Amino acid sequence: MNRLTRRTFLKNTAVVTAGAALTARSWGQVAGANGDIRVAVVGVNSRGKNLLSEAAALPGVRIVAICDVDSAVLDAVAKGYPNAKKYVDFREMLQAPDIDVVAIATPNHQHALQAIWAMQAGKDVFLEKPVAHDIWEGRQIVAAEKKYNRIAQAGTQSRSAPAIAEAIAWVRAGNLGKINVARALCYKRRTSLGKTVGPQPIPASVNYDLWCGPAPLTPLRRARFHYDWHWQWATGNGDIANQGNHQTDVALRFLGETELAPRVFTVGGRLGYVDDGETPNTLISMLAYQKAPLIIEVRGLGSKPDIYSDMAQGPGGSAGANTSAAVMDQFKGLSVGNIIHCEGGYVAVPATDYSSAQAYDRDGKLVKEFKGTTAHMANFIGAVRSRKSSDLNAPIRQGCVSGGLCHCSNISYLTGRHVAPGEIRERLQGNAPMLETFGRLSDHLAANNIDLAKTPVTYGMPLTVDPVSERFVGSDVATANALLRRPEYRKPFVVPEVV
Repeated sequence: MNRLTRRTFLKNTAVVTAGAALTARSWGQVAGANGDIRVAVVGVNSRGKNLLSEAAALPGVRIVAICDVDSAVLDAVAKGYPNAKKYVDFREMLQAPDIDVVAIATPNHQHALQAIWAMQAGKDVFLEKPVAHDIWEGRQIVAAEKKYNRIAQAGTQSRSAPAIAEAIAWVRAGNLGKINVARALCYKRRTSLGKTVGPQPIPASVNYDLWCGPAPLTPLRRARFHYDWHWQWATGNGDIANQGNHQTDVALRFLGETELAPRVFTVGGRLGYVDDGETPNTLISMLAYQKAPLIIEVRGLGSKPDIYSDMAQGPGGSAGANTSAAVMDQFKGLSVGNIIHCEGGYVAVPATDYSSAQAYDRDGKLVKEFKGTTAHMANFIGAVRSRKSSDLNAPIRQGCVSGGLCHCSNISYLTGRHVAPGEIRERLQGNAPMLETFGRLSDHLAANNIDLAKTPVTYGMPLTVDPVSERFVGSDVATANALLRRPEYRKPFVVPEVV
């Protein structure tokens, strides 16, 4: 299954007889050309449930397959879709001839491999963010999309929101002057995973071999099996590439950029608790585009210490729950969303449902409001029918770019070193946006009783990026470039070098 070719797929499913063949394009045109679009959803414990309901609500769409490596989750969700076939193994599902579209909402480390396999099997793909676990995998997804002439949409839902599109056009028309800073905010409470004393039991309903897939088959070291994989490097990318990927994508669009930023550096750490998590829960990243910088802010702690600060029983009584009732900091009225700073004011884009944006002048007076949203899945299904990638609101390539900015930020962090707060301020002299951002971050940490003199943060390695090759350039970047891809894949779950 390292490479499921279309020929193998057609042979195994007996779709064609001897002497008959379907090209990539003609195969794609079969899907829904004169009938329903038949959809399979893989990974239905969290976001996948939403994809199921969104797809099922569309006219001319049928849910025909549901796949999850946790049989308990699979059985529970499948009750709402009695006509859909259940699968535990994604590879087995791909052999089914009655699937046109695969919607993928599995953990990050599975995204690229499953998307590529699906496209090799002649399926169109809806892929949740981040579309890849690293930058190299993103390049392989794009290569597969082109080679197999597939329709592939990134799950950055805000791209289908008319309110945001109108706000972007209004700002880029110069109504508030030039953009000074595009800011992405992710202030979202994430509680401690807790510190385990040894390997944890795998839920009996989970096929752990399939769950690990490309990642090492190592003993489980976290108390909660589901969701908390986000905070461990082998499977997740931290909140910057989780919730933060959405806001990064919005900021990127305001700037009109379509490639990776030429320079990146970060400041942050995993602060406020000692646990089995690895990714930073506190991070600021500056992506220095020539037009204006894009600054990402991630805060996993509340506005002050709260009862869920260290492996407490979170909402629902689940230890290590990913959010809590903590009051979050706000910047210009937002905790999660975007602030686009311009010469003549700013635009706020709340992330509640991506249905609105507000423009303010320099005095903070509301001057214009934008409203309206549409279904992201509907846009994708429309492109599946038209066979035109140009109809997509969130082409997979742009999903790779916005996700890639988050990956670059993580690489800067991983190759950085601990630096005292005074030295960080010295290094930031002359960089007013980051100096101001670090000042607010320092106040936030102090409010959480974190003394940076005793708990130093990491000053990420400043990196220069070649946006064409999507590699780091300059001296001493070998370690950073090694982090552009997974060092080793576990057979047979190998993202192919040549798709």
